[in-house]
Amino acid sequence: MANIQDGVLQQEHRLATTELTKAVANKARYLQTLAGAIQDQDDRLVYQLIDGERYSKEVQQAKHGSSDERNEQLILDISDKLSQYLSGNLIAYLRETYPFFYFEQTSLGHFRFYFGNWWDRRLFGTLDVLKVRFDFDQTEYKKLELAFKLEKQKKRLNSDQIAAISQQTDQLQSLIDSQDTRDQEKEKVRLQLKKLAQDKVLPWEASKAKEAKQQLVERLSFLTDQDEKAQQAYKIIRESEEKVLALSKEDTLVGYEKQSIVAKFGSFENFVARNESLYRDYIADLIATKGRVKINE
Repeated sequence: MANIQDGVLQQEHRLATTELTKAVANKARYLQTLAGAIQDQDDRLVYQLIDGERYSKEVQQAKHGSSDERNEQLILDISDKLSQYLSGNLIAYLRETYPFFYFEQTSLGHFRFYFGNWWDRRLFGTLDVLKVRFDFDQTEYKKLELAFKLEKQKKRLNSDQIAAISQQTDQLQSLIDSQDTRDQEKEKVRLQLKKLAQDKVLPWEASKAKEAKQQLVERLSFLTDQDEKAQQAYKIIRESEEKVLALSKEDTLVGYEKQSIVAKFGSFENFVARNESLYRDYIADLIATKGRVKINE
């Protein structure tokens, strides 16, 4: 019985050894192929190796992706270094395709990009080198998207907001300008109140006199409140002017961005479509250039 058990254990051990050897050899071949692609500067092959499923679906347009997830996980701890390596050719390509994006490295393999090279340009997002994808700052991106939609209504991004602030400013200025008129009316109301206090009121007229006095008091209170608002109006108007200036400045910057997109892509819709096909387009470019782009161009 012992000999039979020993034989089974030996057979299982040989099988385990064979399977492990195959698995290790498979991983070694994967890493050797990746190392060879890097050594040969074959970025196209590198992208295929690090995300086989996406490559087969988007580039080869296969119905079913061909993934090698277990081996692809081997590069997780060197992803920053791999991103750094791939960034050179990718950013060179992006500078040609998106001449209005300006890239800045923040750490090894990590990049962010700005829209434009003008003063107060906007930080527009980060670049995912391994996925060949823009991760847009959604706040800034939605402003740009809305600006294109509003253009069809012949409006700028902040037109409505500026109009509302301007209307409020006009009302406040009117309140300031009417100070003399209010002062004159307050004086008349005070004289009327003084007269009511001095007049002798017959018993059956007391209710009417009381009502008249109450109306005058309320009017005087209203005019006094308007005076206080007028005093505050100076500060509010200054703040409003600063807001309008900031909003107008933003409209100008967004206008530059719109012009840049239209000049390169013709429309915002074409810009969006190009972003969606960026991975496939870039791989196609690598294939056309045999895996290399002249980085220094």
